Amino acid sequence: MSTHPPTTQLLQARAGTVTSAMREVAAKEHLDAELIRAEMAAGHMVIPANPRHRNLSPMGIGIALRTKINANIGNSALASNLCHELEKLGVALRHGADTVMDLSTGLRVAEIRRAIIEASPVPVGTVPIYEAVCRVERIEELSGELLLDVIREQAEQGVDYMTVHAGLLREHLPAACRRVLGIVSRGGAILAQWMQAHGRENPLHARFDDLLAICRQHDVTLSLGDGLRPGCLADASDAAQFAELETLGELVRRCRAAGVQAMVEGPGHIPLDEIAMNMEREAHVCDGAPFYILGPVVTDCAPGYDHLTSAIGAALGAFHGAAMLCYVTPKEHLGLPNARDVRDGVIAYKIAAHAADIARRRPGARDRDDAISRARAEFDWERQFALALDPERARELREEAMREAAADAPPRAGDHCTMCGPKFCSMRLFRGLKGEGDGGHAAP
Repeated sequence: MSTHPPTTQLLQARAGTVTSAMREVAAKEHLDAELIRAEMAAGHMVIPANPRHRNLSPMGIGIALRTKINANIGNSALASNLCHELEKLGVALRHGADTVMDLSTGLRVAEIRRAIIEASPVPVGTVPIYEAVCRVERIEELSGELLLDVIREQAEQGVDYMTVHAGLLREHLPAACRRVLGIVSRGGAILAQWMQAHGRENPLHARFDDLLAICRQHDVTLSLGDGLRPGCLADASDAAQFAELETLGELVRRCRAAGVQAMVEGPGHIPLDEIAMNMEREAHVCDGAPFYILGPVVTDCAPGYDHLTSAIGAALGAFHGAAMLCYVTPKEHLGLPNARDVRDGVIAYKIAAHAADIARRRPGARDRDDAISRARAEFDWERQFALALDPERARELREEAMREAAADAPPRAGDHCTMCGPKFCSMRLFRGLKGEGDGGHAAP
């Protein structure tokens, strides 16, 4: 048991205290607050909630809860600005993102992050090494002290969770060099170059106790990054990936001993038949820490559609135990996503998460599906739109279809769609079997 005062959510949970954040999460999830406390105390759930994030509405990430989704936003050295990033934030929130990560790597990084935190009621995550690299001319000029300074500043600004690639060690690099795509994680590649240049161990691993002290002071949740995640199917489930996972398991235990909340990031490109094994292995190696997965992408040959190739893997990953899904947009592997790409990615992942929650029988998960089915039976289009995961898109397609039909014949009442038309509508025919409606007969 840690001797530190019970200031973090984890330490308070261990002390038997049900905090206001835990009660709020319990209400959102339709679960007992004591269950939330127990899951947190065991390290199986996190509530990323930096006290300096003033307008935050607390949410939980864990296997006992609904599957959450994260939307990545942020500028690059080549594209986007503050206004564009706030637009992306608004789109992500409107369509249901549970958290957002600011991955900015261009100009005005701190200003963009501050604005995002002030505007976001959901947890905000970062990858601090990105800002650290922006402060030096060459990667070799990075230092453990600079990384800790950036982490401290971001914590003081109100960042709720941070991805740190502290599990990538020098001894893992030879295995990574045997891969087709090597290291595809930006943070992982930066640290690998630094270690090779200096002949020293990963500074985030070497200074991990100092990092924990900062996170404990501000109750920042650590997302232990997978710097060696596979970037293609050929590299999936290899020695490099699993060697890093073993180190991440050790870091999870160090986080818990220090009273710091921790979750673990998971693989990027995995074939369907290896997803269950990967989820089970993480749960075993990392003692049930929440698993936060990118996709996984299940086929490499569909650029432009990777929000779909990854959502397929995400649904299966969540069904087998992932607690949060990091969205992928259609621009993955192609460019910096814009607001439209953010919308497409969020909706694809809301579908994946929702499908997994239904299969995992989370409380109330299927209520929306049953309600929209009743609305369909009643030809209640407005109710269907209201219940849709993307009401705007559903309404847009319905109106488009009716406009196209009106070009050939005057539109009828709303008791059919243009797929079947009034004569062949199965719903109208079935209503006729029950003695309701006109049974599919054309109106005079």
